[in-house]
Amino acid sequence: MTHPGHPHFSWREGELHVEQLRVRDLAREHGTPLFIYSKAAMLEALAAYQRGFAGRRAKICYAMKANSSLGVLQVFARAGCGFDIVSGGELERVLAAGGRPADVIFSGVGKTRAEMAQALQAGIGCFNVESEAELEVLDEVAGRAGRRAPVSIRVNPNVDAKTHPYISTGLKGNKFGIAHERTLAAYRRAASLPNLDVVGIDCHIGSQITQSDPYLDAMDRVLDLVDAIEAAGIRLRHIDFGGGLGIDYRGDRPPAADALWAQLLRKLDARGYGDRELMIEPGRSLVGNAGVCVTEVLYLKPGEQKNFCIVDAAMNDLPRPAMYEAFHGIEPVSRPAAGAAGAVYDVVGPVCESGDWLGRDRSLAVQAGDLLAVLSAGAYCMSMASNYNTRPRAAEVLVDGDRAHLIREREQVPDLLRGERLVR
Repeated sequence: MTHPGHPHFSWREGELHVEQLRVRDLAREHGTPLFIYSKAAMLEALAAYQRGFAGRRAKICYAMKANSSLGVLQVFARAGCGFDIVSGGELERVLAAGGRPADVIFSGVGKTRAEMAQALQAGIGCFNVESEAELEVLDEVAGRAGRRAPVSIRVNPNVDAKTHPYISTGLKGNKFGIAHERTLAAYRRAASLPNLDVVGIDCHIGSQITQSDPYLDAMDRVLDLVDAIEAAGIRLRHIDFGGGLGIDYRGDRPPAADALWAQLLRKLDARGYGDRELMIEPGRSLVGNAGVCVTEVLYLKPGEQKNFCIVDAAMNDLPRPAMYEAFHGIEPVSRPAAGAAGAVYDVVGPVCESGDWLGRDRSLAVQAGDLLAVLSAGAYCMSMASNYNTRPRAAEVLVDGDRAHLIREREQVPDLLRGERLVR
């Protein structure tokens, strides 16, 4: 088996490679746990969106919460992407990685006044406003700064994305966006405020979506609103359809990005809005299958009910299984010897929680000291990593052909203690 979805992860001479480099060699040089990313895999995923938008006025804004490491942001900045941010800290990362402020859109339900002022000062492209109260605060902050804030209102279309409830964002019970039935009133209010410039409409219904129908339903509902908003005399320059396209974790079959957008663009044209500038905010689909996490087997612990394979990566490095009961493929970095005895293991980490598991009921022929690759680890792993149990975060390496770039040094315990103070 190779890494889902990408030829840039392959077996050669019994060894897992990322592009031209052996994973074992990278782990020997940089230690474990270690995140390894393929630059070619990221650019290939981006190319599918670029093909889908060929000939259109469209801006692809990478949803950087999926993986906000500077070396990853730099790849997308150099490829001409904008960025979807959800905090002032993420804005600072975009600027540090060489992104253009005018290509930044600021989403999120809880923007502070300080973050709004910071984004106005930087000159970002658009605020995706998520509540009527936020409109009032943003108008006040922009007025104090002597600026006009470009705004798009995020609509909650009450569409079921058919994904995990924690990453579904387009239903009435979710915290995101303004209810469909309140949208026109919110746009009238935004248009009346002196320090706001209404530029677009935004919709994002969830993450790890593997079917086309939710997108098509959401587009219809958003375009119905565009009809009503423009009939009220408010012109929208862009339409933002968010992100959320899933990846292959375990035989998942999401539509290819270019195929999905061919469907959506046909609908957009049929509704008479094919001339509008489009924005989208892909995250996971650009980086998820572009990364692996390499971990060393520490102990094998047989038991009456379960066998445990204890590794040096844990829920603080790879939070998705603990948070969402998510599946990641797990493979030995080197092919086991012919006839090696295998067993069924739960792969678990050293963190002192029963929720610290990376994979359940996996058939593996391993022994202590072997290396395992946790697959599809490019999204929502390092960006959600923590220092629980005073565990320093892993190193990260970006592979480009036959070259490896260390894009994050392994943290050390003194790094974790630096900001703390004893009481004197």
